[in-house]
Amino acid sequence: MSIEAEPTPVHSKREVVQAMWGLMLGMFVAILAGTVVSNALPRIVAELKGSQSIFAWIVTAELLAMTATVPLWGKLADLYSRKLLIQASLSLFVVGSLIAGFSQNVEMLIVSRVVQGLGAGGVTALATIVMAAMIPPRELGKYSGMFGAVFGVGTVAGPLIGGVLVDTSWLGWRWCFFIGIPFTLAAIYMLQRTLRLPVVRNEKTKIDYLGAFLIVSGVSTLLIWSSLAGQKFEWASGWTAGLVSLGVLLLVAAVRVEATAHDPIVPLSIFRNRTVSLATIASALVGIAMFGGTVFLSQYFQLSLGKTPTQAGLLGLPLIFGLLISSTVAGQMITKFGKWKAFLVAGGVFMVGGMLLLSTITAQTTVFMVSVHMFVLGVGVGLMMQNLVLAAQNDVPAKDLGATTSTLTFFRSLGGAIGVSALGAVLANKVSSLAAEKFGAMGGVTGGENNVPDISVLPPEIKAVIADIYATATAEIFLVGAPFAVLALLAVAFIKEKPLKETSGDDRLAAEMAAGH
Repeated sequence: MSIEAEPTPVHSKREVVQAMWGLMLGMFVAILAGTVVSNALPRIVAELKGSQSIFAWIVTAELLAMTATVPLWGKLADLYSRKLLIQASLSLFVVGSLIAGFSQNVEMLIVSRVVQGLGAGGVTALATIVMAAMIPPRELGKYSGMFGAVFGVGTVAGPLIGGVLVDTSWLGWRWCFFIGIPFTLAAIYMLQRTLRLPVVRNEKTKIDYLGAFLIVSGVSTLLIWSSLAGQKFEWASGWTAGLVSLGVLLLVAAVRVEATAHDPIVPLSIFRNRTVSLATIASALVGIAMFGGTVFLSQYFQLSLGKTPTQAGLLGLPLIFGLLISSTVAGQMITKFGKWKAFLVAGGVFMVGGMLLLSTITAQTTVFMVSVHMFVLGVGVGLMMQNLVLAAQNDVPAKDLGATTSTLTFFRSLGGAIGVSALGAVLANKVSSLAAEKFGAMGGVTGGENNVPDISVLPPEIKAVIADIYATATAEIFLVGAPFAVLALLAVAFIKEKPLKETSGDDRLAAEMAAGH
């Protein structure tokens, strides 16, 4: 097999830090794309005359595109210039953001979210791949903590930023999409100036397009089913049987293709590694807990607690602080002592506790108590998210770093997309049934069972009922999500702790190539 590689550059600490800033800026805007609309969604959906199912789809469309394309970006990173790829993904994000900002209807907005998701998938996969290539696992802990903090801040600060933009009359919800463009362009410029990575060229390697198509199609089919079931058709129906069967068949076909492909998109061999398999399972479950729960909290704040979009964003800060503090401190401690499993187990415990606490919220729960519950969940997610990637990256050959990292990112995003679509369907179904029950008892006043209500135009007695309905439904999705957090805890409990390597991914790759592996 003919392989050509540029010499591995030696990175000074200053160069690493400068490149990290560019990567973190790119990561921040990519994550922001999925969350900045959260507090703006009630306003956007009402203005564009969308339904509760559309509410979830505006989030799901971006997550779906991001999730489905992550493995392909990871494979491309093993074959082509990682620097060029991450700049291309950031450029795609800019295009999607422009389309979103000028959207005139929900259909155009959803298409733009798909384009944003394509770019975000590249950024989230490639940022951690590039980081692993430059920095030894032994030193990676503190940087992983920083990336975890950026991921968390982008996830939860987005709603605050979106709320402020919506509440500012001379800006409005369209700036939720425009605001990330200058930061994305800055990230492209910074990476052009600071990122220096070798390009490994394998003349005989080809991209497994059939495998990529089957993976994307199978995942997309199942996500479409989970978001529409309970809304457009019954959970137990012919549509469910058809879509689930099609999705499973496509994924089974993908596994068969990947098992025989010369250069598979997702090498099945990496799952022979116990750490990778368990970390993959845990990442998917963390995604369900993190995305599935937090996306709908802003709706609870506005419709149940009567807060403005800006206030709803501020109420998300405890989750940011919990995630920021835990991921940063854990990263520093891992770099200092070289031990990481205890942080994963503790994260699982906190995540379970946070989900159970949030399953008790009502329309009468105080802001202080909700904040405490959110802080606990944030600590749990912060301890687990990036440390799962670190554990897996440390335990695979350097040649599989791209595939392993993108696989974990893929399953975390997949869990998030499933969480948003499935739990969103659970919430919408609960809201509809409660609305029919409550408003039926009030003389047939429906208030619109399927549409997100504009509470500013409703009389006080209707507002009170709406508040109880959305509080009950939101609490239920956390209760439904809690078992997934328990399973994540069990998965990390069985991961075997191994010493962190002292050499970077590129140095390990050069050694493996010299040894003929």
